[in-house]
Amino acid sequence: MFIGREKELTSLSNLYHKDGFGMTVIYGRRRIGKSTLISEFIKDKKAIFYTATKVGKDRNLELFSKRVAAVLDPTLMNVSFPTLESIFDFISHKLDSEKLILVIDELPYWAEKDEALLSVLQKYIDTEWIARNMMIILCGSALSFMEIKVLSEKSPLFGRRDSQIKLEAFSYKESALFVPDYSFEDKAICYGITGGVAKYLSMITPEISLDENIKKLYFHTDGYLYDEARNLLTQEFTDVTLVNNVLEQLASGVNTVNTIAQKIGENLSTILYSLDKLIRIGLVQKKKCITEEKNKKKVQYVLKDHMFKFWYAFIPNATSVIEMGQGDLYYDKIVQPNLHAFMGSVFEDMCRTFTLEQGIQGAFGNFMTNVGTWWGTETLYSTSGKYQQSADIDVVGISDIDKTVVLGECKFKNEKTDKNVYDILLRRSAAINAKYRVIKYLFFSLSGYTEWVQSVNHDDIILLTLDDLYRSDLRS
Repeated sequence: MFIGREKELTSLSNLYHKDGFGMTVIYGRRRIGKSTLISEFIKDKKAIFYTATKVGKDRNLELFSKRVAAVLDPTLMNVSFPTLESIFDFISHKLDSEKLILVIDELPYWAEKDEALLSVLQKYIDTEWIARNMMIILCGSALSFMEIKVLSEKSPLFGRRDSQIKLEAFSYKESALFVPDYSFEDKAICYGITGGVAKYLSMITPEISLDENIKKLYFHTDGYLYDEARNLLTQEFTDVTLVNNVLEQLASGVNTVNTIAQKIGENLSTILYSLDKLIRIGLVQKKKCITEEKNKKKVQYVLKDHMFKFWYAFIPNATSVIEMGQGDLYYDKIVQPNLHAFMGSVFEDMCRTFTLEQGIQGAFGNFMTNVGTWWGTETLYSTSGKYQQSADIDVVGISDIDKTVVLGECKFKNEKTDKNVYDILLRRSAAINAKYRVIKYLFFSLSGYTEWVQSVNHDDIILLTLDDLYRSDLRS
């Protein structure tokens, strides 16, 4: 069953129904659902769908020829086309009133071994296809290749595309559609352990419990996600050991370049290069303090991909146990009791998404334009005097229109949020940049609130539960 991607399907449909020629570029990390999206779109349409492989220029040419012939003239299945131009000439000859869709999936696998491919495509677009009833979809997982070689001004194809789609992971709400009968708590954890990646979500079996799914996917040697992090890194990096060391540091909470370099004994430029590539492929995020985004010193690097967070939190230490066939026991004894702790940062991410979504709709009394986090220091007082300590605020939603701000605190725990959490958020609000006026305090809690917190009667306090995050409109 195909789930979600309505916006992307609409974009593709609009291009398809445009008169004449059209081209779009679809790119995104592996397993994100690009091929599935294209397959859904071309259903019941005349389409040549070719997926390139790492077999070299000549073999891709041969396989592409067979795919073209299979669609346009099956009697020529065994005919050999000597050049790319001869295949494109054949396609041009077969174009008629019915729009033809030409899809080249995993384009970088072919184009990296055939430098002329993109230039030949450009020539045929300009001279043969621009006035014909045809649509081209170019797709790839190698983000840097797609951005530099296909989308940039240096590309032979620059100026030929009508649109591009960078396919992202599913949101927590979209991810929930894969497990409609799960509780909201299990839906959230399902999002956390898959990161909203389409392929991983499709591996969840809704008929069995979430615990059994996690064991099956991660804690058995034949589990799809047991080696997934290592496999992805091997496909993207030549020096996997270095990148693995960087990711281990990020997963453990080390988030500055200097500290990472010191911990693993590498120079700063090497670490920055690795981090930049990890950012490009969507695994790492360069996070800035939302009220000080121009402060270059106030930057943190964090793991963005939730599946990688889960993998690095639990799998490396469990490898020996899993290899001995005792992964289920490890999960029961070590992982399951710590799932809520792991979900803390995932829940914060969900709450920021929810806050921006609702803030854009005006649910908090302003038009929100940005959501992020704040960290810094706060001043406290004791009997021995004044002192400072580090502090952070999980959710900071800003309206740059009227200079107002919404602050939030998130707790994914099996205990009710109490007065202490309330007091801390209100106290830390004083540390926010003075140019913003606080208009709402949001509290997000998995397990609800104590009687004291529920008794607080202030219009600027909003108490939310996990259930609220799955509602379409907070005001309904």
